[in-house]
Amino acid sequence: MGSKNKAKKAEEKKSKNTESMDDLKAKEHIEQLQRLQEKDPEFYEFLKEHDQELLDFDEEDLEIDEEEKENEEEETEHLTLAAENEEEPSKNTVTSAMVDTWCNAIQDSANLGAVRSLMRAFRTACHYGDDSGDDNSTKFSVMSSSVFNKIMLFVLTEMDGILRGLLRLPTSGGKKETIMDLMTTRPWKNHNNLVKSYLGNALHVLNQMTDTEMISFTLRKLRNSSVFLAAFPVLLRKYIKVALHFWGTGGGALPIVSFLLLRDLCIRLGSDCLDDCIKGMYKGYVLNCQLVNATKLQHIQFLGNCFIELLRVDLLSSYQHAFTYIRQLALILKEALSESTKKKEIYRKVYQWKYINCLELWTGAICANSSEGDLRPLAYPLSQIISGVARLVPTAQYFPLRLRCVRMLNRIAASTGTLIPVSLLLLDMLEIKELHKPPTGGVGKAVDLRAVLKVSKTTLKTRAFQEACVFSVVEELTEHLAQWSYSVAFFELSFVPSVRLRNFCKSTKVERFRREMRNLIRQINTNSEFTNKKRATVSFLPNDPEVASFLEDEKKSEASPLSQYAATLRQRAQQRDDTMMESSVLIGEKSSTFGNKTEDDDEEEDDDNSRWGKGARVFNSAWLPGRDSKIKLKEEEKKEKTRKQKDPQEQTALDEDVVEDLFLSSDEDRDENGSVSDTTDAEDVESERTITKRQKPPLGSSKKKRKVHDKKSKKRKRVNRT
Repeated sequence: MGSKNKAKKAEEKKSKNTESMDDLKAKEHIEQLQRLQEKDPEFYEFLKEHDQELLDFDEEDLEIDEEEKENEEEETEHLTLAAENEEEPSKNTVTSAMVDTWCNAIQDSANLGAVRSLMRAFRTACHYGDDSGDDNSTKFSVMSSSVFNKIMLFVLTEMDGILRGLLRLPTSGGKKETIMDLMTTRPWKNHNNLVKSYLGNALHVLNQMTDTEMISFTLRKLRNSSVFLAAFPVLLRKYIKVALHFWGTGGGALPIVSFLLLRDLCIRLGSDCLDDCIKGMYKGYVLNCQLVNATKLQHIQFLGNCFIELLRVDLLSSYQHAFTYIRQLALILKEALSESTKKKEIYRKVYQWKYINCLELWTGAICANSSEGDLRPLAYPLSQIISGVARLVPTAQYFPLRLRCVRMLNRIAASTGTLIPVSLLLLDMLEIKELHKPPTGGVGKAVDLRAVLKVSKTTLKTRAFQEACVFSVVEELTEHLAQWSYSVAFFELSFVPSVRLRNFCKSTKVERFRREMRNLIRQINTNSEFTNKKRATVSFLPNDPEVASFLEDEKKSEASPLSQYAATLRQRAQQRDDTMMESSVLIGEKSSTFGNKTEDDDEEEDDDNSRWGKGARVFNSAWLPGRDSKIKLKEEEKKEKTRKQKDPQEQTALDEDVVEDLFLSSDEDRDENGSVSDTTDAEDVESERTITKRQKPPLGSSKKKRKVHDKKSKKRKRVNRT
C-alpha cells in the first residue's frame, strides 16, 4: 500500500508541474501580445485582419482551463467520499450514490468534472454485457441494474442541454452551417470529445437493444442532438443505417420515430444526407413489398407515405432519384416487350409485386406533388409505363393487375388535370366469354382484387370473380368519366364507351350485369344532357382559353350526375372491401398511442418526477442479455446436460410421456364403469400401444407382410392381458 501511495503522489506532482508550465507559457504569450501592440501597432492590426484567433487568446481561456481543473479535483473528491460511504465496494463499481452526486453537481452548478465522470459511466452502461466489459482501460466496469437505469435515463434526457450549454448553442434547433462554424471555436476544441462519446456510445447501445419501446425512447431523445452528427460523417452514416433498419422492420411506434429522426437529419444536414436516406428508404420499401396480402397493404402504404414525405424535403434533389428509378422501371418493361426475348421468362419481372408497388409508389409521389413543377414532368413517362404494363399480357387471369394500373392512371389524370384514355383498357375486360354466360364454376369465394395480381383459371368461372370484375370495371369507368363530366367535349368523349356498354348489355345473359350497365348508361346520357344544355348557350371555340371556365361553378360543388353517381359507387366499394377484410393491421400499431405519448412526454419534461417515472417504465434492464444473464444461461445449460447424463431414465420417461399423450386407451381396457381398472395396467396398455405404433409396417409393404404383422400384434396383446 505504501508503494502505491508514493506512486500516486509522484504522478500528482508531475501533473501539477506540467499544469504550472502550461500556465506560465500561456501568461508569457499574453504578455508578448501586449508588448507587440505597444511596439508595433501596424503589425498588430495586420494580425487582427488575418489571424484573429491568435489575438483572441486571453486570460478567459486560462480561467476556463482552471475551472475545468478545479471541477475535476472536486469530482475526485466526490468519488472518494462516495467510495468511503460504501461498506465493501469494488474499485471499479459505480454506485447509486456516485450517480446521484454527479447528477446533483451537474444540475446545480454545471460541474464539468461530474459531466466527464458521468460520460465514463455512460460508456460503461452502453457496453454493459459486452465481452470487453472487464477491460482494465475503462475506469468503471461494474454496476447494478438500478444504477444502469439511472445513468441511461439521465444522460439521454439531459445531455443534449448540457452539451449545448458547454458549446454556447441555442437550446434547440440548428443546422449544418452552425456546427461547421462552431468547429473552429475554442469551446468545440475543449468539449468535442464529450459530443462524440455521447453519440458514439448511444449508437452502440442502439445496436444492442431488443425492446421496441426502449429503442423508440432512445431515438426520440437522440433526435434533439441530431445536428451534432454534421461534425462526424462516419457516425452519421451509421445512424442513418440503424434508423433505416428500424423504420423498415420495427413494430409499434418505432417506424414513426425512426422516420422522424431521418427526416430531421435531412432537414438539418442538407442534400448529402438526403441522398443516402432516399436510397435507403427506397430499398427498404422494395424489400417490404415483395409479398402482399390484405393485412400487409396498410404497412406498405405507410412506408410509401413516409418515402413521399421525405421527397418533399428537397424536390430538386428528389427529381434526380425519381428520374433514375422510373427509368429503371421503363428499361425492365422494354426488355419484356422486345421480340428478341422470351416473354414467358421476362414478363414475370414486370408482373410481380415489387414492380407494381414501385409504380404505386411513384404514382403517389407525383400525385402528392402535382401542384409543384419539379416532379410533374415525370407524370407522362410514368403513365406510359403503366399503360404498357396493363397491355403486356392481355389475359383474363391478370385482370386484377390491369385494374390496379387503371386506378393509378385515374389518380395521375385527376391530380395533373390531363386526359389519359383508360376507357379502352376497361372495356376490353368486358369481352371475355365468361361474362356473357352464367358462371359454370359455382359461387366461389370472394376475391379481393386489391390483394392479388393473378387469379386461377377455375376462379375465372366463379360467380364471385365475375361480379367483382364487372363491378370494378363500372367503378373505374365511372371515375374516369366523372373527371371529365364538366368538360365541353363530354358528349364526344363518352360516345364510344356508351356504344360498347350497350353491346355488352345485348350480348350478356347475366341479368345483374345487364342491370348494372344500364344504370351506368343512364347516368352517362343524363350527364351528356347536362353538359349539352350549357354548351348550347356558349359562343367560344374549342381552342379558346374560356373553355377552362366551362361549368366551373358546378365543378366546385360536384353537381354533375356522374360525380354524384361516382360517390355512391365509392361507398359501395368501401363496404365491399370492409366485409372482405379478415383483419385490420395498423403499422405503427400503437401510432395513435405514440402520438399521445409524445405530447405527454413534452409536458412531462418540466416535471422531473413524472419524467423519471415515465422513463423507468420504458427503460428497464431486461432489454439486453447482459453478462449476468449470459452466464446464467450457460450454467443452466451445463446443469441440464449433467442431469441428463446422470439420470438417462428420466429423459426416456419424459419422451414416453410425450408419445403417450398422442394415444387413447381402447374400450377393451376399461372396466364396466368406463374407467381404467389399475394404474399399472393402464401404463402397460399405453406402453404396448406405443410399441405397436412404432412397429407398424411401411406403407409400401405387401399384403402378406401386413397380415403377418397383424397376427403378431394380436398375440402380444393377448400376452399382455394375461
